[in-house]
Amino acid sequence: MKPGNHTLSVSEFLLLGLCEQQEQQPLVFGIFLSMYLLTVLGNTVIILAIVSDPHLHTPMYFFLANFSLTDLCLASTTVPRMLVNIQAQRNTITYAGCLSQIYFFLWFIGLDVFLLAVMAYDRLVAICHPLHYTLVMTPRYCTGLLVMSLTLTQSYSLTHTSLLAQLMRPENQSSEFLLLGLPIRPEQQGMFFTLFLGMYLTTVLGNLLVILLIRLDSRLHTPMYFFLSHLAFSDISLSSVTVPKMLMNMQTQQQSIPYMGCISQVYFFVFFGCLDNFLLTVMAYDRYVAICHPLHYTTTMREELCIILVAGSWFFSCIQALLHTLLVDQLSFCAGTVIPHFFCDLAAVLKSSCSDTSFNELLILTEGGLILILPLTGILGSYIHMAGIVLKVPSFKRISKALSTCGSHLFVVCLYYGTIAGVYFFSSSGNSQDKDIIASVMYMVVTPMLNPCIYSLRNKDMKHALQKIFRVKDPLWYG
Repeated sequence: MKPGNHTLSVSEFLLLGLCEQQEQQPLVFGIFLSMYLLTVLGNTVIILAIVSDPHLHTPMYFFLANFSLTDLCLASTTVPRMLVNIQAQRNTITYAGCLSQIYFFLWFIGLDVFLLAVMAYDRLVAICHPLHYTLVMTPRYCTGLLVMSLTLTQSYSLTHTSLLAQLMRPENQSSEFLLLGLPIRPEQQGMFFTLFLGMYLTTVLGNLLVILLIRLDSRLHTPMYFFLSHLAFSDISLSSVTVPKMLMNMQTQQQSIPYMGCISQVYFFVFFGCLDNFLLTVMAYDRYVAICHPLHYTTTMREELCIILVAGSWFFSCIQALLHTLLVDQLSFCAGTVIPHFFCDLAAVLKSSCSDTSFNELLILTEGGLILILPLTGILGSYIHMAGIVLKVPSFKRISKALSTCGSHLFVVCLYYGTIAGVYFFSSSGNSQDKDIIASVMYMVVTPMLNPCIYSLRNKDMKHALQKIFRVKDPLWYG
């Protein structure tokens, strides 16, 4: 049971361990330390060998490298803690530590299962359909299988961890929250419902069209469009975390949200918000290499590096989201808690808690700030460097090409980071509440809707792919 203002309060658990006899503890410690070091060393060697040798850049070894990484992470979820407990003779584990272990254990064990299934499918295609192997097991398809495995197993582990956290909540804790929604009058509900429904459908259809075009047109199988397809998926997910619930509340006039639904919103809001942040940084790096080092672009932005950058973005976004969600789940919320927002925004949830949230707020300003500031610094630094390279030999054609390549990305960066900074770092607690909600609408609803237009549909390659699929011949549209 997590700590709070109630009679029975347990902040940590007791792990009995493997062996109760003290004289056998050094032997057990030595055996498991050796096994763990062999696990880490062996799987690390496999990963390094696959990454460094171009002959091993095949689907089978791509999945094997991820399988080795999963095994390494799975062992690291439990064994180091067990070794520390054996050595320190202290078998306790904190509430947050226990939930974290459950989450990562379920995630990595599920990922092991999925990767084994994917590897079996790879061997099936290689043996039963050898002539079609290279056509079926393309790099994009392999990456899609990996991302699907990561997403499904993460959802599985989050579901079970959230359900377990429910069992540990005190009885006098609020079981649901009241979302005040948007600051609009009742007679305006119908108009805003139609507006946001149209924006949400535009976001989903526009980003799905981007993903479809990139998937079907082989000329779009480049690093820039590979990153763009992940950004499009992240934008769909980010909007889907909040907008459908907001629309349902506007239509039914019922503003409540259950505790688990609110915690889930916090998790996925932080997760996809961070993923957008990382992907924008990766895309800026891709544009930097393309403009500042064009002759080395193909050798630098090679396929395995692109996959590592995307996988790293997903992984660190997951860690960030899990950290903040577990800390929010530690807080107490009184019955009848009101959240002055249209979704369970992290800052609004913290302000509504009955507990001391100083540590949560400090974490947002420090660790959360670094997650935003470091990528933003890298983006701005890369653009300053790009501007310096372009202006060394200024020409209208060169400047125009640079602006067409990077202008859309820079516009989205300013819109995305500007609204987030306004909500989390420069807002005051008084009359800025409505401004915070409007800023949230900008990066949760408006920016994902605009991304397909400002990133892709103005691009000649995307227009040609659209024309190829729908066989539109109108020169006025594609001129």
